[in-house]
Amino acid sequence: MRPLDGITVIDFSRVLAGPMATMILAELGARVIKVERPGSGDESRQWEPRVGEESAYFFAFNRGKQSIAVDLKSAAGRDTARALALRADVVVENFLPGQMDKLGLGYATLSQAKPDLVYVSNTGFGQDGPYRDRSGYDTIFQALSGVMALTGHPDGPPAKVGVPMADLTAGLWIAVAILTGLVGRARTGKGCHVDLSMLDTQVSLLTIAAARLFALGEDPTRTGTEHPGRVPSAAFACAEGEWLHISGSDQHWRAICEVLGLDALAADAALAKNAGRVAQRGRVMDAMRAALAGRPRHAVAEALRARGVPAGEVNTVAQALADPHVLARGMLDHFEHPVAGTFPALRNPLRFTGYDDPYVGTPPLLGADSRAIEDELGLTETRT
Repeated sequence: MRPLDGITVIDFSRVLAGPMATMILAELGARVIKVERPGSGDESRQWEPRVGEESAYFFAFNRGKQSIAVDLKSAAGRDTARALALRADVVVENFLPGQMDKLGLGYATLSQAKPDLVYVSNTGFGQDGPYRDRSGYDTIFQALSGVMALTGHPDGPPAKVGVPMADLTAGLWIAVAILTGLVGRARTGKGCHVDLSMLDTQVSLLTIAAARLFALGEDPTRTGTEHPGRVPSAAFACAEGEWLHISGSDQHWRAICEVLGLDALAADAALAKNAGRVAQRGRVMDAMRAALAGRPRHAVAEALRARGVPAGEVNTVAQALADPHVLARGMLDHFEHPVAGTFPALRNPLRFTGYDDPYVGTPPLLGADSRAIEDELGLTETRT
């Protein structure tokens, strides 16, 4: 048994944030029915990278779901969608504000017939505010939120995060919203509507950067791999173009100096505490860069870790997915797809005692479950 067995989610969302959230729920046991446009489906089905005629992008966020093709522009299609929603525990949508209302599928309408419905609207800018009718993508939210201005090196331009962070973190917040709504419903018997803005989720992540603004009046800027409030915490170049990230606190400082042969720094009492090292950031960083340049990364990393110093190799994606610890934790799995065959997949990271662990589901073909779901609903409309 998995934790969400018996929960049904109707997923009207497309592309990444909403589909990621519902995939998490699907692999935790929920039945997720993905509502897609006939003919083309979720637009991410057409996106790169491709596996023959299939999209690995779509695979990454739609495992373990059922797919029904529904034309929401037709009265019959809207009736199908309404019937699905009224049988569900959760509805997720990411249309522009007001669009689901125009279709007769908004929260106000559905909750009249089903007061215990948990309904999440994930939009770029929320249901109100001056930007409510704007559309946007991951990088737009990274830019507007200040995240992009914080990413990159001080002498370089702003940079996006290496993964679509705005979409991915919004997906996690959608999942949090759904689970919170379900817990609240279990206590009160009432459902709810959650207005979740992707810009809001990014602003909420500013945390430490905002704390510096609030406390110091400092508008933070790009620091590369360095930490604005801790020294040392940065990636350092080693031999053969490899990089090692070292992040140490006061209790690690002497060991760092001893492993790297920084006797003069170790003997300087002014550097024993982090505040002193922050004040002399340039001196400390220059000395560490010089000490690490040309040294084999693996050997120095092992020497630091043997002394209890947090040190991590800066891996490529391929190196990370081949890491023995990642493999031992079972993070790399696969699914069997009816067209693409055996295909690798990243596992849900949750591990349970008391429930079965999440499984790696298979992404559905477009409309693969239309007939079965329509029969289950007792519908007589023409099947797509």
